[in-house]
Amino acid sequence: MDKVFSFEQISAHNSAKDCWLLINGKVYDVTKFLEEHPGGDDVLLSATGKDATVDFEGVGHSESAKAMLKDYYVGEVDSTTIPEKPRADESPKENLQYQQDNSPKFVIQILRFVVPLVILAFAAFVANYRKSD
Repeated sequence: MDKVFSFEQISAHNSAKDCWLLINGKVYDVTKFLEEHPGGDDVLLSATGKDATVDFEGVGHSESAKAMLKDYYVGEVDSTTIPEKPRADESPKENLQYQQDNSPKFVIQILRFVVPLVILAFAAFVANYRKSD
C-alpha cells in the first residue's frame, strides 16, 4: 500500500536539500533532480508548498518527462488535508504570495536578454547614422 502524507507534511519539504512536489494527488521527492531540471532548480522550488499540478501540466512536459515522475514517487496525499482553493469572489491579491527574485542568477538571466538588445539597437543607430553622412 502506498504511503499517505498530509499536505502539511508535504509542504515541509521545501528546500534545495529536501524538495517534494504534489502533482495530481501524488507526492514526488525531486531533491536529486533539482540540478538536472532543464528549467533550473528555482522552478521546482517555487512549486513546493502547494498543489503543483497546474504548474507541471501548464509547461507542457513531454511524455518522457511525465514518465520520469515514477522514479521520484514517494506516496499519495491525504486529499482531506489539502487547503481549499480560493473562491471566485475573493480578491486575487489576498491570495498571491509573490516574492520578487533578487538572486544573482535572475539578474544574469535578465542581462542575457537585455544586453544583446542594447547592442543591436546601438548597431542599428550607428548604421543609420553612417547612411545619413
